[in-house]
Amino acid sequence: MHLMVRRGLSRLFPLACRRPASWPSTSWTRPTRHASTLSPPSIASLLRQTSPPLSSQQPPSSGETLTINGFVRSVRKQKRVAFAAIGDGSSLQTVQTVLTPEQADGLSTGVAVTVTGRWSPSPGSGQSHELQAETLRIQGENDATTSPLQKKYQTPEFLRTLPHLRARLPFNSLLLRLRSQVTANITNYFANHGFVQTHPPIITSSDCEGAGEVFTVAPEPPSKPTEQVTSNTPQKQQQESFFGSTKYLTVSSQLHLEALAQSVGNVWTLSPTFRAEKSDTARHLSEFYMLEAELTFVDDVSKVMDVVEGMLRTVATELKSSHVGNELLEGRKQDHAGDPQQDSTSVSPTVLAQRWQGMIDGPWPRITYREATEHLTEAVASGKVEFTYQPGGEEGLQTEHERYLAETIGDGGPLFVTDYPRKVKPFYMAPSSGVADDIQKVETVACFDLLVPEICELVGGSMREHRLPQLLASMEEHGLAPDGSLQWYSDLRRYGSVPHGGFGLGFDRLLCYLSGVSNIRDVVSFPRWHKRCDC
Repeated sequence: MHLMVRRGLSRLFPLACRRPASWPSTSWTRPTRHASTLSPPSIASLLRQTSPPLSSQQPPSSGETLTINGFVRSVRKQKRVAFAAIGDGSSLQTVQTVLTPEQADGLSTGVAVTVTGRWSPSPGSGQSHELQAETLRIQGENDATTSPLQKKYQTPEFLRTLPHLRARLPFNSLLLRLRSQVTANITNYFANHGFVQTHPPIITSSDCEGAGEVFTVAPEPPSKPTEQVTSNTPQKQQQESFFGSTKYLTVSSQLHLEALAQSVGNVWTLSPTFRAEKSDTARHLSEFYMLEAELTFVDDVSKVMDVVEGMLRTVATELKSSHVGNELLEGRKQDHAGDPQQDSTSVSPTVLAQRWQGMIDGPWPRITYREATEHLTEAVASGKVEFTYQPGGEEGLQTEHERYLAETIGDGGPLFVTDYPRKVKPFYMAPSSGVADDIQKVETVACFDLLVPEICELVGGSMREHRLPQLLASMEEHGLAPDGSLQWYSDLRRYGSVPHGGFGLGFDRLLCYLSGVSNIRDVVSFPRWHKRCDC
């Protein structure tokens, strides 16, 4: 619940905007508008009086009467006075509210309240102002005896069992605000660069990557298990072919984006995707969000990489100067203040700031797959590192290889690796040269992976094979029938096509990297992974 501030009638229609002396002369000016349209500031705006507020209202002055809505984060009850810290999720900070013992009666952590009082300078340390409560109304009770969030500290593992409640904790609500801000920054970037946002389908007729790790879509079986269902009954027919043939939850929107791109030009989407692999790691989910884009009339994969680099540099720049960014650093500072219970895998504020700066600095290094394997082989030969898997194997780069490359060549920042062997990449990728006619002679494809420290692969992209004969030959080599579920995809080339390329970015992995959270399950509100889908 967002905290809201309601002002007295005398403040709603001021004759002139009064500007505190601490504000710069070029700062915010309140526009003229009706009181009913004013957006009350959140706690974050209320506590930031030294800079222009996020809303159109003037910050409160000492002695002003305010009404705030929020949740009790903590309460201290003394003989003659009580103090309640109230937050609303808009900030890691809280408003200290001074109460009488009678007003504090029945208050505990988690109770939702509405408090009206005077905004006054605080004589204590830790806050500049506090709210001297005049009235307090409990809006939502909290059973403190059974609430699982009463303890001061809960492990990430325990909180994953409470996805419906954990977002109420300050740092988890901060992660929600981070997701919102990054989404807005990316949306603005694409809008400013002429991309059209689209909404591809979630239910598809094919496995884009060809890996076979897909969820099959089918209606629920009959409600009565004992009911005899023959091959001719309507229930059996519906169960087998609701859509007329087998369909899947999408693993990528790329193929559909290629179709849309050839109607309106450059397109992008931020959509849920699904993968049925049984990986139980800190980097994998069964349901996750992918940011994907497709560029038309481009014939060089470096132009696609330029878009990725520009977009992520914009995100990091905006984050560094934002309130969310400042709170992320402050949260990490508290994590590393010596509390032995804190998550030992969280990064320090210094490392987190270096991550953002590494994304802002540029240009980012770009090396070929061949150069990458040579670097890895030399490192093994010189005794600098030992790998479980030998570099240059049939499976391409492993996670341990990607991590070493990002830490050494990337110098702690992002690194592009290009031109992978064709045998380790999907059927739709164009050859590196862009002119090869014989698909059998193609050794590498025009593609890239963006590697970052710890997270490893963050983005994957390529040029697409836009020539029909070469695409059909590649499909046949991969065992894909050109007249099967991908016939519509080959039609995109049959009925006119242009050179094009695109990329996919693991959005939840990006949030892990930007926030310093080590497990992807902790940046997703309701994570789903193998054998876990709690609510």
